[in-house]
Amino acid sequence: MEESKRQKQVSAVLEKEMNDIFRHLGLAVIQGVLVSIASVKVTPDLAEARIYLSFFNSTHPALTLKQIEDKNWEIKKELAQKVRHQLRIVPTLTFFIDDTLEYVDKIEIGRAHV
Repeated sequence: MEESKRQKQVSAVLEKEMNDIFRHLGLAVIQGVLVSIASVKVTPDLAEARIYLSFFNSTHPALTLKQIEDKNWEIKKELAQKVRHQLRIVPTLTFFIDDTLEYVDKIEIGRAHV
Protein backbone atom coordinates (compact mmCIF):
# COMPACT_ATOMS: atom_id res chain seq x y z
CA MET A 1 0.00 0.00 0.00
CA GLU A 2 1.27 3.44 -0.95
CA GLU A 3 2.23 5.80 1.85
CA SER A 4 0.19 8.99 2.08
CA LYS A 5 1.79 12.40 1.85
CA ARG A 6 1.24 12.92 5.58
CA GLN A 7 2.87 9.57 6.45
CA LYS A 8 5.92 10.56 4.41
CA GLN A 9 6.09 13.96 6.11
CA VAL A 10 5.82 12.48 9.60
CA SER A 11 8.39 9.79 8.73
CA ALA A 12 10.85 12.46 7.57
CA VAL A 13 10.39 14.52 10.74
CA LEU A 14 10.77 11.46 12.95
CA GLU A 15 13.88 10.26 11.11
CA LYS A 16 15.58 13.64 11.50
CA GLU A 17 14.68 13.95 15.18
CA MET A 18 15.60 10.33 15.94
CA ASN A 19 19.07 10.86 14.45
CA ASP A 20 19.55 13.86 16.75
CA ILE A 21 18.26 11.90 19.76
CA PHE A 22 20.55 8.94 19.05
CA ARG A 23 23.55 11.26 18.96
CA HIS A 24 22.43 13.10 22.11
CA LEU A 25 21.81 9.91 24.11
CA GLY A 26 25.01 8.24 22.91
CA LEU A 27 23.16 5.56 20.96
CA ALA A 28 24.87 6.29 17.63
CA VAL A 29 27.83 4.17 18.77
CA ILE A 30 27.22 1.36 21.27
CA GLN A 31 30.27 -0.64 22.37
CA GLY A 32 32.06 -0.01 19.09
CA VAL A 33 28.97 -0.72 16.96
CA LEU A 34 27.91 2.11 14.67
CA VAL A 35 24.12 2.46 14.72
CA SER A 36 22.28 4.33 12.00
CA ILE A 37 18.62 4.83 11.25
CA ALA A 38 18.00 3.23 7.86
CA SER A 39 14.37 4.32 7.57
CA VAL A 40 11.25 5.22 9.49
CA LYS A 41 7.82 3.97 8.43
CA VAL A 42 4.64 5.30 10.01
CA THR A 43 1.31 3.47 10.09
CA PRO A 44 -1.64 5.12 8.29
CA ASP A 45 -3.16 6.26 11.60
CA LEU A 46 0.23 7.77 12.63
CA ALA A 47 0.04 5.85 15.93
CA GLU A 48 3.11 3.66 15.38
CA ALA A 49 6.54 4.41 13.98
CA ARG A 50 8.63 1.49 12.82
CA ILE A 51 12.29 2.42 13.02
CA TYR A 52 14.67 0.28 10.99
CA LEU A 53 18.24 0.33 12.29
CA SER A 54 21.47 -0.65 10.53
CA PHE A 55 24.39 -1.91 12.58
CA PHE A 56 27.95 -1.65 11.28
CA ASN A 57 30.70 -3.74 12.84
CA SER A 58 28.26 -5.78 14.93
CA THR A 59 28.64 -9.48 15.57
CA HIS A 60 25.42 -9.58 17.64
CA PRO A 61 22.92 -7.07 16.24
CA ALA A 62 20.10 -8.52 18.37
CA LEU A 63 21.97 -7.56 21.56
CA THR A 64 22.55 -4.04 20.28
CA LEU A 65 18.86 -3.79 19.37
CA LYS A 66 17.95 -4.92 22.90
CA GLN A 67 20.09 -2.13 24.39
CA ILE A 68 18.23 0.41 22.27
CA GLU A 69 14.83 -1.08 23.14
CA ASP A 70 15.73 -0.81 26.83
CA LYS A 71 15.98 2.97 26.33
CA ASN A 72 12.66 3.19 24.45
CA TRP A 73 10.97 5.26 27.16
CA GLU A 74 13.86 7.73 27.29
CA ILE A 75 13.94 8.00 23.49
CA LYS A 76 10.17 8.59 23.32
CA LYS A 77 10.38 11.25 26.05
CA GLU A 78 13.06 13.15 24.10
CA LEU A 79 11.06 12.76 20.89
CA ALA A 80 7.94 14.13 22.56
CA GLN A 81 9.85 17.25 23.58
CA LYS A 82 11.13 17.79 20.04
CA VAL A 83 7.88 17.21 18.09
CA ARG A 84 5.30 18.55 20.55
CA HIS A 85 4.45 21.47 18.23
CA GLN A 86 4.39 19.35 15.07
CA LEU A 87 2.42 16.23 16.06
CA ARG A 88 -0.68 15.77 18.18
CA ILE A 89 0.44 12.41 19.51
CA VAL A 90 3.87 10.86 19.69
CA PRO A 91 3.73 7.48 17.97
CA THR A 92 4.65 4.25 19.67
CA LEU A 93 8.23 3.41 18.71
CA THR A 94 9.07 -0.07 17.49
CA PHE A 95 12.64 -0.91 16.51
CA PHE A 96 13.67 -3.43 13.87
CA ILE A 97 16.97 -4.60 12.43
CA ASP A 98 17.31 -3.43 8.83
CA ASP A 99 18.66 -6.39 6.88
CA THR A 100 18.58 -4.94 3.38
CA LEU A 101 22.39 -4.80 3.17
CA GLU A 102 22.64 -8.49 4.07
CA TYR A 103 19.98 -9.25 1.47
CA VAL A 104 21.91 -7.33 -1.20
CA ASP A 105 25.11 -9.15 -0.23
CA LYS A 106 23.39 -12.51 -0.64
CA ILE A 107 22.10 -11.51 -4.08
CA GLU A 108 25.55 -10.30 -5.15
CA ILE A 109 27.19 -13.53 -3.92
CA GLY A 110 24.55 -15.54 -5.78
CA ARG A 111 25.24 -13.66 -8.99
CA ALA A 112 28.99 -14.22 -8.65
CA HIS A 113 28.44 -17.98 -8.59
CA VAL A 114 26.22 -18.00 -11.68
